[in-house]
Amino acid sequence: MLEELLAAGAGLVTAGALYTAAAARVVKQYERGIVFRLGRLSGGARSPGFTMVVPGFDRLRKVNMQIVTMPVPAQEGITRDNVTVRVDAVVYFRVVDAANAIVQVEDYRFAVSQMAQTSLRSIIGKSDLDDLLSDREKLNQGLELMIDSPAVGWGVQIDRVEIKDVSLPDTMKRSMARQAEADRERRARVINADAELQASKKLAEAASVMSQQPAALQLRLLQTVVAVAAEKNSTLVLPFPVELLRFLERAQQNNTPGPEAPAGATASPGPAPDASSPDAPDTVTPTTTEGPPPPFPEAALPDVSLPDMPLPEAPGAIPAPPEPPAGTAAPDAGTGGGTDPAGSGRVPPGTAPRHPGDTP
Repeated sequence: MLEELLAAGAGLVTAGALYTAAAARVVKQYERGIVFRLGRLSGGARSPGFTMVVPGFDRLRKVNMQIVTMPVPAQEGITRDNVTVRVDAVVYFRVVDAANAIVQVEDYRFAVSQMAQTSLRSIIGKSDLDDLLSDREKLNQGLELMIDSPAVGWGVQIDRVEIKDVSLPDTMKRSMARQAEADRERRARVINADAELQASKKLAEAASVMSQQPAALQLRLLQTVVAVAAEKNSTLVLPFPVELLRFLERAQQNNTPGPEAPAGATASPGPAPDASSPDAPDTVTPTTTEGPPPPFPEAALPDVSLPDMPLPEAPGAIPAPPEPPAGTAAPDAGTGGGTDPAGSGRVPPGTAPRHPGDTP
């Protein structure tokens, strides 16, 4: 009898251990447990730690309560100012009601992802390109509100939504770069013009002060020369006053003589001044007769005579006839006459010329 009781007790302990092993569940700290008994929600969410369910009747589902980071795929859309952009974002959310997250929606992660993509495309179409690039904080708040509105009924809370990147076409990037460059150049020109205005005012004040003291301009000139010479330059530039150039130009115009009188002309003397007149000058300038200046004497040059040198004959040239002896006249080519050997000098026309040695 005792042995039967011991065997029955051992069987009960074994059955209890098996039941406990089958019914025991452990819920982690960042999780909550939802029990469905025969398909119906039984009680609220189970707290973290050890919990028991009825084997064969209860089913425990664990819900993660941590913040989930979900990237939103890049969405391509057209902004309100008709610019095609490609925007991607990231969503941070967490489950605040485990029962609704399981009962109200089939897959809350997938539902939040689709809602984020739809809201992102909607916010792109409602915004301008400048807002997407510069006013992202406002767009993030609007996107968070659009996603959080339906997610509240799912037991999900949207903590934060951030737009990660805005991709623009290459043509738009080049256009924006040119616009930014033009704007920077405009600002640089405005700053330069403002600096010139301020410098001109200061220079005008300095000029007014220097005009009262002429020595100040000379001191400033010397300071400029010292500053230039301190740089070890081989060339020293000295400024030249413009007033001095004008003075020299006027002096040259005063010293330029008037138009010259013709040669041989005599200046007519004016009326003789009256010595008794108070306007009469102390000295009387004598009148002079203007004429060509006397020629300079020519220097005597030595007479250098060179001997006659025969010129070389060109190839193929006809030699010149020999000169007649002294005392004879050259034949007349027009009349055909010759030389008279008797010494008359001319031969009558129609007779042949005679030469010494010919028989008469």
